[in-house]
Amino acid sequence: MDLALLRTFVTVHRAGSFTRAAALLGLSQPAVTSQIRTLERQLGRPLFLRQARGVTPTTIGDELAHKAAPHLDALVEIAETGLDEESSMRTLHLAGPPEFTAERALPALTSLAGKDGHSYALRASFGTADEVLEGLASGHHDLAIATARPRGALLTATPLCDEEHVLIAGERWAARLGAGRPAGGGLGPGGLGRGGLDPGGLGRGGLDPGGLGRGEALPLENLPVVEVHETLPFVSRYWAAVFDACPAASGAVIVPDLRAVLACTASGAGLAVLPRYLCADALKRGDVVALLEPPVPPLRTYFLAVRTGTLAMPHIARAHEWLLRAAVEWS
Repeated sequence: MDLALLRTFVTVHRAGSFTRAAALLGLSQPAVTSQIRTLERQLGRPLFLRQARGVTPTTIGDELAHKAAPHLDALVEIAETGLDEESSMRTLHLAGPPEFTAERALPALTSLAGKDGHSYALRASFGTADEVLEGLASGHHDLAIATARPRGALLTATPLCDEEHVLIAGERWAARLGAGRPAGGGLGPGGLGRGGLDPGGLGRGGLDPGGLGRGEALPLENLPVVEVHETLPFVSRYWAAVFDACPAASGAVIVPDLRAVLACTASGAGLAVLPRYLCADALKRGDVVALLEPPVPPLRTYFLAVRTGTLAMPHIARAHEWLLRAAVEWS
């Protein structure tokens, strides 16, 4: 069997599309289609089901891909690195959300460089979950970190870690809400830390004055919100999880980077919902205050995704394992 045909087949299987596979292989789409048809004639079985958007492998196609892909990857590994140890430098392409990748994943992977005689050239890309998973499927990345589990057989995902979300505000807004500040960074007796927020009031746009320790309600729409998007994804998710309600608020500052959200919140721009790992140091310093510590905090799961079969490639497998080990300390 022609190895070129198998290489084209595996690329189509991973890309889920003749068009994407052709771009990855540097071939025309008709050439890819012709090679797949040739392989199907040789095997006497269909390998893909053609659909409006891409292709889906048949059972035989899946079986062949799972058997052939690791061996083809191993041959590529040998061809690209050669037999000389000095040429063993491999480039690892990682993609993920900018804040988590910068604060968590990249420090972990850069510490892997040079371990056990192995060296990495590391390249990172940032994007949304859809963007990084699309790039992974298209072969632009080796590993992708996403907040959504990919569907289908093209990609394989492993839960990496959970991040806890915290409702925070700067000193000025915490004081206006009647919030005490104990050493742990939460709110003290008589404040929000006792659960004094009224879920019903929040959903309607108000706060419970009894819980706040003030004599009047402070409507939520009067509280400026700092967020990454006009749809208030972090605040809305927090309100739904903690209060089973929708926030009646609009963004005062919208900036597409959680680190900028933290900086604006600390400077007094309003309240925000952030991952605890990102604001933990600011909470300890007192730059921001946690307005509420619910018994069950909202969580979001990160997934570590690869193209199916690529963990047979040593440099991807080592980075994958290293991130999973590092993540034990993150949750």
